[in-house]
Amino acid sequence: MVVKVIELVGTSRHNWTDAVDNAVTEAAKTLDDIMGVEVTNFTANIDNGRIAEYKADVKVAFHVH
Repeated sequence: MVVKVIELVGTSRHNWTDAVDNAVTEAAKTLDDIMGVEVTNFTANIDNGRIAEYKADVKVAFHVH
């Protein structure tokens, strides 16, 4: 079996969990057989002293056919 890993950044206006989920959901639109993810970093954009956008750096692993 061969597994490929790509790095993505997911975003959300609500929280980091949604940011990770959004990255996986978007990846699943074009990738088959996603096996897992590794979250490598959490960051956020700030606007007027508040978090405006949550960001999650994720590595997505999928089976290569």
